[in-house]
Amino acid sequence: MAGPNFQAVLVNTAGGITGGDTVKINARADAGSHLTLTTQAAERAYRAQPGQVGHLQTRLEVEAGARLNWLPQETILFQGCALRRSLRVDMQADASFLMVEPLVFGRAAMGETLTDCSFSDSIEIHREGQLSYVDRVTLQGNIAAQMARPNTGSGAVAMANLVYVAADAGAQLAPLRAMLPDTAGASLIRDDLLVLRLLAPDSYLMRQTLIPILNRLTDDTLPRCWMT
Repeated sequence: MAGPNFQAVLVNTAGGITGGDTVKINARADAGSHLTLTTQAAERAYRAQPGQVGHLQTRLEVEAGARLNWLPQETILFQGCALRRSLRVDMQADASFLMVEPLVFGRAAMGETLTDCSFSDSIEIHREGQLSYVDRVTLQGNIAAQMARPNTGSGAVAMANLVYVAADAGAQLAPLRAMLPDTAGASLIRDDLLVLRLLAPDSYLMRQTLIPILNRLTDDTLPRCWMT
């Protein structure tokens, strides 16, 4: 639960997720409140033992007239990781929701290449009990080779998925498109549902694009840990 304009920073005291771990996050923005959730630093998916999988499960509720911002920092995939991630959002018809899920395929500065990994991601947004948005990604094996293909990543090592559900989503489309590089795009799925996807050659450039966009969509209240 949250009062008006409340920010919370989530901390993974284990330092990351590996095979066999299960992390569950549950949060609710009460009626009329404004809640922003972020993470202290990047989440890390470490090498898993054979046959083991790490799970990261997030469930969010947004009550009538409330606003919830789900703004975790990057998830970094390490060589040999096995991660299953899921996000489910249940919101009322007049609630608002903003989410971003940045993903990094290894640490470029360390020369890491992901040739043996497993990653799956599921996002579902339900409004008044009806499924209104779903997105699923599955990457297995040599992720570096898959992301090198022109029809998938064209060599990108970072990507982000942003979804904005609010009454002013349509008005935000043109300004956001003007802020995007050639490796990104934004579309209006419905009058009040905007989806943005971004590919980047590294995590730094991804953040350079995301930060002004998130500042715009949060009225310059992006949590300070995003700026460090």
